[in-house]
Amino acid sequence: MRIPGKFALLLSVVAAANAQRFYPDDPLEFEPAPRPVKDIRNRKLSDYFDLLNNQFRRAGERQPETGPPIRARGVNTIGEPLQGAWWMKRHYYGKMTAVDLKRLPGSETLPSTDGKWTVVSAKNEGVTPGFVIVDRNNRRFFLKFDPLSHPEMATSADAISSRFFRAMGYHVPDNNIVYFGADQLALGEDVTVAGRNGRPREMTRRDVLEILLKVPRRPDGRYRATASLTLPGNVVGPPRYSGTRTDDPNDIVPHEHRRDQRALHVVDAWIAHDDSRAINNLDTVVTEEGRTFIRHYQLDFGSTLGSGTQRANSPRSGAYSFGWRGSARQLFSLGLLPPYWAFAEYPHFPSIGMIEWKVFHPERWLPEYPNPAFLNRLPDDEFWGAKLVTAFTDQEIREIVSMGQLSDKKAEDWLVECLVKRRDKIGRAYFSKLLPLDKFAVANGEIEWEDLGARLNYLPAADVSLQWSSFDNATGARAPIFGSTSKRLPSVAGEYSCLTIQDRRKPSHTIDVFVRHGGSPRVVGLDRFW
Repeated sequence: MRIPGKFALLLSVVAAANAQRFYPDDPLEFEPAPRPVKDIRNRKLSDYFDLLNNQFRRAGERQPETGPPIRARGVNTIGEPLQGAWWMKRHYYGKMTAVDLKRLPGSETLPSTDGKWTVVSAKNEGVTPGFVIVDRNNRRFFLKFDPLSHPEMATSADAISSRFFRAMGYHVPDNNIVYFGADQLALGEDVTVAGRNGRPREMTRRDVLEILLKVPRRPDGRYRATASLTLPGNVVGPPRYSGTRTDDPNDIVPHEHRRDQRALHVVDAWIAHDDSRAINNLDTVVTEEGRTFIRHYQLDFGSTLGSGTQRANSPRSGAYSFGWRGSARQLFSLGLLPPYWAFAEYPHFPSIGMIEWKVFHPERWLPEYPNPAFLNRLPDDEFWGAKLVTAFTDQEIREIVSMGQLSDKKAEDWLVECLVKRRDKIGRAYFSKLLPLDKFAVANGEIEWEDLGARLNYLPAADVSLQWSSFDNATGARAPIFGSTSKRLPSVAGEYSCLTIQDRRKPSHTIDVFVRHGGSPRVVGLDRFW
């Protein structure tokens, strides 16, 4: 096992002076084997506290106003997040088939219809009630419904967005659409609901039927719902977008500095997930291969893709619900300077709510209130998020959207168009902020890479200059190798070399590619500059 000092080095952007930069196992792929967790408590997080804490305080460590920025941590030597409790490599790194893109791990384990679904808990308050049911195989599911005013809206958003998130590598629950009749539900023993006085009382069959009166009923008499399989392990509350869990010995990188969390700004902007607050995530304690650790989940996607869960999303989606600057602008202009989102036009599709692409601007998009991880993002964090988003082809987007089972074909076409156009805007915005080269490898004695901007037709092909240098792994010293200005690997006396790739159009956009020589030369490090 690697010594702790090396892991600390991995989490730093630049190695301390006179410290070895690369080790024989670089670049790492996975997080170190987790240390066992114990005494983990299910912490509660108030939605109102989280809003006020982030709206009116500076939660977490922010980027300094002067001096070098705080680069993402929890990444390996080529800038990729380590696979493990937060994230795994999937679609961008190895194309998933259409079948795999549409399938969640629990898709083959939908609630069994070979027997009744036993209601063991219920929510009878609010606009969108729901049930917790157990099927004949003793599997527990949450049943979530659409609002009466927008049949199919929240359930389709949940089914579609969970598949996009999973394909991008995040851990998500198994959200699948199911149809059932009222007679499919049987009331369990000792189930209670809130009475009129707010106190719990015994639930009756009539309560079940009254809850179903609050949700859409299909022409064939059945009901449509999202069946969300309960997550494995013990629930211990949500992870915040700043700081760490003090009761988790494996949680050592402040969340506002994690690349997989900073880049969620790009991902959430794409699918209009403005409700991306901490309370819509969840930690569970799981045991796998004899090790007990916390896994972090993204969940609750009912407020995405134009849906606001209980109603269509607000026309001001993509802007803070409150902001001093915006409020002052409206006050002193007497409302004559409307914000950019006010110019958006939305077609009338009740089954998908309100989403559009023409006014959408990736860099101006904001969640409902400030998010410290989003605010800390740098161009290389945005590039990482953008390459995940742009990995989906038009047809792959259509395949995943089909899992929303929208009955209005025009609504489905509009949603596909919005996702395609928003994806393209994201690619153009973030690939232009640095040199968009990726997937570096050594083949036949030369460096290879993909120009993502050119391959996806977002930008002209990169016009670059190349310069090789020798690299001393112990001291960090470099010495240019005269005449080595092509992709071909140079001859070096030491073990490492460095190729500096510079954009001739924007000289500040450079990439340093570090290669370990030997029997099988390999790219072991990347530094991006802008």
